[in-house]
Amino acid sequence: MKLTTGQKTAYGIGAVGKDMVYALSSSYILYYYQDLLGLSATFVGTILMVARVFDALNDPFMGVLVAKTKTKWGRFRPWLFSGTVLNALVLYALFAAPEFTKESTLMVYFAVIYILWGVTYTMMDIPYWSMIPAVTDTPKDRENLSVVGRTCAGVGSALIAMGTMFLVGMLGGDSELKGFRMVAIFVAVIFIVAEIITCVFMKEQNQTEMKTVSVKEMFKALFGNDQAMMVVGTIVLINMALYLTSNFVIYFFKYDFGGEGWKTSYTLFSTVGGAFQILGMMVLYPILRARGIPNEKVFKIAIGMALTGYGCLLLILIFGFTHNLPIICVPGILVFAANGVLSVLTTVFLSGSVDYGEMKTGRREESVIFSMQTFVVKAASGVAVFLTGIGLDLIGLVGNTNDEASVAVQSASTLMGLRLLMTILPMIGLIVAIFLFKAKFKLTDAYQQEIHDKLRGPQNEA
Repeated sequence: MKLTTGQKTAYGIGAVGKDMVYALSSSYILYYYQDLLGLSATFVGTILMVARVFDALNDPFMGVLVAKTKTKWGRFRPWLFSGTVLNALVLYALFAAPEFTKESTLMVYFAVIYILWGVTYTMMDIPYWSMIPAVTDTPKDRENLSVVGRTCAGVGSALIAMGTMFLVGMLGGDSELKGFRMVAIFVAVIFIVAEIITCVFMKEQNQTEMKTVSVKEMFKALFGNDQAMMVVGTIVLINMALYLTSNFVIYFFKYDFGGEGWKTSYTLFSTVGGAFQILGMMVLYPILRARGIPNEKVFKIAIGMALTGYGCLLLILIFGFTHNLPIICVPGILVFAANGVLSVLTTVFLSGSVDYGEMKTGRREESVIFSMQTFVVKAASGVAVFLTGIGLDLIGLVGNTNDEASVAVQSASTLMGLRLLMTILPMIGLIVAIFLFKAKFKLTDAYQQEIHDKLRGPQNEA
């Protein structure tokens, strides 16, 4: 059955809601527990990495559990709804930590709640992506729905980047702790409403028995596909660079850019960046493709844009333009627009690796390959937060644990270290990504067409 525009819209709304939740956690949880509550940045980063890697490893098991589910409401929607409600409740608990008298008690609270957040998010995230083959049997619709989901997920992340600190200030007044608690409630409500809309409109066409595979078979399918491995590795590096940026930039604006209006400046920067990330996905990428530029060249252009942006930002900060927001925004535009293009490209390349694997083995491991994208994005964000935590402790950043005190003053060496971490680390990840791409990538536009012709040509249409 062909999908309607309303169904595609409902699916996209679900992606916006769920990635608003994920972005809030991935971008602000370190800041909340380290800077506002005073836990060691290395400890917080370690817990985040361990929890997210555990959560990523849990994805395949959740996939098998969902595949064995059969109810009158379908296979996916019960998990999507229940996981959403539970995750929304845990999200609030995550950003509403009680005032414990002992630091050790707060450490235990954080570790337990964050792991619960990861488990409940997986409960709804895996069914969300896995339902695509069940709601339509048209290959083109499946491809379009995947692109809609990934694009709208990027929109959800961008909205969090654009609006979080503005809402923290508006809803919390002088108290950032209260502000984050209110933002968590606000995002949780949007999340629940968005997934309800998805559940209402995205009905499964059938509940035929799904073929399930073991975790060992899932990884075997991935490791046996050299192009899927290459794309997955590239996704890890690109997302790690993105999460490093999002984790460090709030510290930069609070302690380096500074001033009483730092939240407003951070919000403006994030708004500009988020807007251009969306434009990168929805405007820049289509324009480049319309000009006949092949995807493999678009990828190199986007990486070049991002590296240029980071390099220019570093020079701007070193040569004394730290407090000039318009100038800082210029390289930020390059970085965020490039990230928007890259987010679309990695999904396109991953889709191509499915056809490539089918040509090599005769098996089409679509669900296996795409489930690994969720796995590696979580792993990448975990590693990025871990590196951020270690970096903040190494440069000696002093957090602002007194909610009503003026912003803590940092040493000159700490501020220079922050500038280097914010730019050099992401650049290293992107440089490794482009070298990996040049060395291993085969799925050019021409080769993908050749593969398509072999698999779907006249000789295969009978």
